[in-house]
Amino acid sequence: MASEMMEALMALCQEKHIDQLYLIDRLEQSLAKSYAEILHLDWGAKVTIDRSTGKIYVYKLIPIDDSMDEEGNYTEFEEIDVTPKDTSRIAAQHAKAEINAIVRNSAREQIYEEFSSRIGDIITGTVLQSTPDFTIVKIREGVEAELPHFDQRRYENERNERPMGERYMHNQRIKAVIIDVRDPNSTVQPVRGEHSRPPIVISRTHPALIRRLFELEVPEIYEGTVEVMSIAREPGQRSKVAVRSLDDRLDPVGACVGPKGSRVRTVVSELRGERVDVILWDEDPAVYVGNALSPAKVTRVLIDEEKNYAGVIVPDDQLSLAIGKEGQNARLAARLTGWHIDIKSESLAADILRNVPVAPEPAEDLLSDEEPERCAYVSSDGVRCRNQARPGSRFCGVHDPEGFGEDAIEDAEDLI
Repeated sequence: MASEMMEALMALCQEKHIDQLYLIDRLEQSLAKSYAEILHLDWGAKVTIDRSTGKIYVYKLIPIDDSMDEEGNYTEFEEIDVTPKDTSRIAAQHAKAEINAIVRNSAREQIYEEFSSRIGDIITGTVLQSTPDFTIVKIREGVEAELPHFDQRRYENERNERPMGERYMHNQRIKAVIIDVRDPNSTVQPVRGEHSRPPIVISRTHPALIRRLFELEVPEIYEGTVEVMSIAREPGQRSKVAVRSLDDRLDPVGACVGPKGSRVRTVVSELRGERVDVILWDEDPAVYVGNALSPAKVTRVLIDEEKNYAGVIVPDDQLSLAIGKEGQNARLAARLTGWHIDIKSESLAADILRNVPVAPEPAEDLLSDEEPERCAYVSSDGVRCRNQARPGSRFCGVHDPEGFGEDAIEDAEDLI
């Protein structure tokens, strides 16, 4: 019986590609723990399995007094044979559990080695099962992924990677990005129910999904001629994508939108109707912020680099469009550009500027270092007046024609 069990065990190892010695060592350790509890052994048990016959031996461990180390632990034990009569039944149960655990762990290790370097890549899968907490997606035969959509009010440490309003049907094909691959050998606290959940975690809310979808639909982005600079997204509702072109002759926004909007329409269709705004990226922050508030028209943008602040002035009829429903347009623009944006209408901005006190002009310096100008009056004899000219005039107080009549000027000739 024992040899038949050993033959079946070895055959199973070959089928599942498991190392035979590794499996036997795991069985011996597992059986030792079980027999120590069953036989109530204070110092534990040791189990050995004959590699040729498959016979199981159980030994009771008794510490040797002289083997105690400095920390008070025994290092050597005397082994006493306490092998029960019926060991095959218990061994078969443990063998089944250990083989299942080894096969499951081996498969997870292979998946981790293959997909851990593909985080951020897009995958296409088929929905196998959908529960209130997560959806299982089949990537290929033997490889499954989890799309979590837990209620985070109940499970704070779990994720919600499903856009609001999306529901998935059996056998439905969906696209998603890989955001995590669970390491089966990690010492970090495992997630709840990890052994029964797929090791690959995917998302349909991550901004990388939009980037990958545009790479699939826009050859210029895939080739690197057009570059996606930034993405701001509110999953299931609206997104903004900032692009620039490395070729001056190519319009990056037009390339992403496509003929009659065909390219961006495909992306929107995959996102289940989520609105996508493609805007032009610019090195000038003022221009970039103005573009990010599209489709609203901007009158002026004031930038304060120290405070990372952008003050935006828009026409009165564009204010609600610039802010958007519940502030969505302004919020996405701020997230896209990285600037704190404050939007005001032209009339409100004019009222604010009207109430701002104007700084007084500096008083005229009467003690100027410049040489005072001489009166420009010249008498009929050709003699020029020696007096200093009045401020703001070319003449002195005697010869100023605006302050005195012509008779007074003629009478003043006698003074020269």
